[in-house]
Amino acid sequence: MNQNILALLIIGTYMFIPLWIGSKAGERELQTPEDFFVQSRAMESIAVFFTVQATWWSAFAFLGSNAYFYSKGPVYWTTIAWDFLFGILFFIVGKRIWFYGKINNYITASDFFRDMYDSEKLGNLITFIMLLFTMPYLQIQLAGGAYLIEVASQGLIPWKMGCLIFCIVIVIYVWTGGLRAVAWVDIFYEILILFGIILAGFFIVSKVGGISSLFESLRQVAPETLTLPGPTGAAGPMLWISMFLIVPMGAIMGPPLWTRIYAVKSPIFFNLMPFLLGFIAIVNIAPMLVGNAGILLEPNIQNADALLPIMLLKYAPFALASLILTGGAAAAMSTSNSQIHSLSAIYAIDIHKKYINKNINNKSLIRIARWSILIFTTFSYLMTIWIPGLLVQIGMVALSGTAQVIVPTIGVLFWRKSTAQGAIAGLLSGVIFLGIFTIFHSHFPIDPGFISLLINTIVFIFVSSITPNRNQTILDRFDKQNKIFNHYY
Repeated sequence: MNQNILALLIIGTYMFIPLWIGSKAGERELQTPEDFFVQSRAMESIAVFFTVQATWWSAFAFLGSNAYFYSKGPVYWTTIAWDFLFGILFFIVGKRIWFYGKINNYITASDFFRDMYDSEKLGNLITFIMLLFTMPYLQIQLAGGAYLIEVASQGLIPWKMGCLIFCIVIVIYVWTGGLRAVAWVDIFYEILILFGIILAGFFIVSKVGGISSLFESLRQVAPETLTLPGPTGAAGPMLWISMFLIVPMGAIMGPPLWTRIYAVKSPIFFNLMPFLLGFIAIVNIAPMLVGNAGILLEPNIQNADALLPIMLLKYAPFALASLILTGGAAAAMSTSNSQIHSLSAIYAIDIHKKYINKNINNKSLIRIARWSILIFTTFSYLMTIWIPGLLVQIGMVALSGTAQVIVPTIGVLFWRKSTAQGAIAGLLSGVIFLGIFTIFHSHFPIDPGFISLLINTIVFIFVSSITPNRNQTILDRFDKQNKIFNHYY
């Protein structure tokens, strides 16, 4: 079969299946905001795991994991640690968020903070932070996925056209079925992602004679790539620690994960999450193999993020390369669809219903959410086309930005003295210093996300300690709810 026809057949199938799944999910949609946004809080464990894992594996991770091993040595092995930390946070923090969301009918992260801290200002600040740091990360997913489609099609589908197709497909199935469609499609995407990662790793390492031969050659040719601080001397223990903390905290505090936490049907799932995420972390052996094999096979690549596509097109049969690259595109779409859906919830619940039409009925609210899906996607597409370089630079701090939210979250869950003033002061300090440290990163030996999170924590504790306690009625209500949680969960 002609390679062009084969590529288009693979990509066309990849695009059609989500549309079909989304249409089936739409048949079960109940036309209520709770169903559209959090699947009536009845998402089964299998769907939750696949959609969380698929959202967790972005295009940035699919390409960036190989690139990190290739250019910075073994520091990316911190992924094993952050997968475990992500699972532990899901168990300790996520289960409590789920419980309070279920008992108080929260749909967005801002709902949680407005109610728990009894503060409109804090709720609005959370809304702003979620929008500010989610939009650029969304645009990176679209750009990365579109690039992979261009490579997989051998240029038949230019990246701008691929990005447009991405956006159209996502809008159709998210519009149709809400979170249910996103979760069902993510099962398909996650299978593609895992298949692509594993296949790529073991295929590429076979080109250097296998795993034993790979490390023996590296020991002789480039031993600095096997130990910290890596070949450039910049990937030392502080980077390891910073990535270990920032990545899982930023991910679990992002809008898509709040949505999934609220949607879980059974609390038993939270107990399983540390084991499941820890087990699946073994998959990271594959990008390690790709990155290290790339040092031997293609030692002079300037853009390390392009390592995997370059090697697949050079060493793999075309059909295999296209199939693996669609796995990378699946990583992009599985993160994009979640972000677009959660952004629509933020606008519809936190902005439109709160400040534009407080008396809006359920049907109209869902309609507003659907139109906001189209608007957010269109805006993201245009920004991806017009200023892609700037977006990549901003996107590097996206997880560090949402990670700031972990401080007031843990505070209100475990410290009775937490106050809205402390939360606001801490968040503003963290976000402002994150911006400053990112601009002048070369002048600081510590990762910007890590140091801004530390500042956020210090300010939060100090200001909460010197400001009046939250309203006693609020404290009593949550004390009562906390006793229920401790007794049953």
